[in-house]
Formats: sequence, structure tokens, C-alpha cells
Amino acid sequence: MLQVKDLVKAYRADGATSWAVRHVDLRVDRGEFVAIMGPSGAGKSTLLHLLGGLDRPDSGQIWLDGRRVDDLPESRWAVLRRRSIGFVFQFSNLVSNMTAADNVELPALLAGTPPRQARERREELLTELGLEHKARSTPAALSGGEQQRVALARALINEPSLLLADEPTGSLDSRNTRDVLRLLSRCHERGQTILLVTHDARVASTADRVISLFDGEIADDSAVSLPANGGGTVADVVQLKG
Repeated sequence: MLQVKDLVKAYRADGATSWAVRHVDLRVDRGEFVAIMGPSGAGKSTLLHLLGGLDRPDSGQIWLDGRRVDDLPESRWAVLRRRSIGFVFQFSNLVSNMTAADNVELPALLAGTPPRQARERREELLTELGLEHKARSTPAALSGGEQQRVALARALINEPSLLLADEPTGSLDSRNTRDVLRLLSRCHERGQTILLVTHDARVASTADRVISLFDGEIADDSAVSLPANGGGTVADVVQLKG
């Protein structure tokens, strides 16, 4: 599904070089749920942005669905993001003067989906997230958790093959964390490939696999082991987080 070879990204300021991503090799199979952890400044968000074409590597290769994509022009990246990659950030980044329904529907229309089909898909997602009664509300009239669920619906409307989530629960309380994690778990059960950046080990435990970054390098890459008593579910994670 996704393969990264010797990926490098550095930032330079005042004659000093800061290595955000250093010689990262990574393979993610279709349908995997992978959590990326590490301290602040470890390169987690930079890596996610590189994988989604929001930033460009200094060197290295990125392959998506067997096709090299790191050298694509921005216009091709834009098309790829609309069709194949969904993004969720810590802060929802919704369009403030559009309703929740319009925010969700917009990427589908930009991708060329017929309006009627886009509207039906939008209504399905909002209903699944318990937000059908908020469809005509603007972001300012929504709680933080509601905004994040709208942002998740927006990321999923084009049924992307890859979902990139950067701290999607980082600013949420335990109740809204539970709602977002439940939806991510349902997406995973349906075969969605997910890369989730988080600082919380308990949230990361909902994934199949956890990658630890330190100073831009992969320090550990391990499968998640669930306790013998069946712990590690979304409910367990939220209970601990609260």
C-alpha cells in the first residue's frame, strides 16, 4: 500500500540544520492501522506531511499503490489527495463560512462526484457520526468534538485508500476521543489503511502496530500486543485516558 525508502527532510535556519526526518524506511500494508509516536519535535507530523504531499522530501522515495509519488508536481499531488488520501488534523481546519454539511461535501464535489451522490454520501457520514442534526450549523456553532467529527467525515467522503490522522484526539475530552476512535476502528474494520500520529500510548494501543520516532529516525517498530484478558479496546483506552 505504502512504501518509503531512505526518506530525508531537513530545515535550515541561521546556518544550522535541523533534521526532521532522517533516512526513514517504512512499509505499510493495505488495511493496516499504524500509530506513530515520539516526543515533541521527533518528526511525526513532518513524516505524515511528506507522505501526503503537503511537504517535499530532500531525498528518498515514496510509493503509493505501487506508484512512485514523491516526484509528482503539485497539481498531480492535489488530484491524488482528492481521490486517494484523506487528512485529519488536531484542529479541524473547517471552512468557517460553510455549514457542516457543505464542509463534508466539498471534497467530493471537487473530485467530480455528481452532486446527488455527494449529498447522499455526506448524509450517510453525518448520520454515522451522530451529526445529522448539525448539518446546517457553521463550525462556530459546533463543539470541538463535533468539529473534529465533521473533519473526519470530510476526510472519508471520497473513500480514500489511505487516511492520515495527525493528533486527531489531541484536543478532545474523553467522550469525544471515544467517538473519534470508534469511527477510526470501524474504518479499520472495513479495510481502511490508517496512519495515526499521537502522543498518547493508550490511544496508540488501538492500532495494529506502533512506530516510535526519535530525532527523525525510527527507533522502534512493533506490533501491538493485547492483554490476555481482551483489553486494549477503544472503551479501555478511553477509560484510561479519562
